[in-house]
Amino acid sequence: MFNYSTLDEANAEFVEIAPASELPNGERLFVEVGERPIALFNIAGQFFAIGDVCTHDDGPLGDGDLEGYNIVCPRHGAEFDVRTGKVMQMPAVVDIPAYPVQVREGVLWVGIPRE
Repeated sequence: MFNYSTLDEANAEFVEIAPASELPNGERLFVEVGERPIALFNIAGQFFAIGDVCTHDDGPLGDGDLEGYNIVCPRHGAEFDVRTGKVMQMPAVVDIPAYPVQVREGVLWVGIPRE
């Protein structure tokens, strides 16, 4: 339900974030697009973007440990797949947003659903 990464690009507005060089392999970048806190990840040269809010307690999520493609919430251990936003481990039971990421001429862009 929140996996916007599969959203038809005609229904998304892509927002310029930063040069891809500012997000090296294994690192993360935190931004706000409008009122949406977003965490971007570079995992083995692939870029992913998720909502930076745990659905279990509404706290920040992006500072948690990465285990493969799963981000582990630093407070209560809920896990989410950064590729899809799908909850993988309780105590969370609701998915988080996952946004499409494009690299255009070396710049990262994140797709936000049109309202």
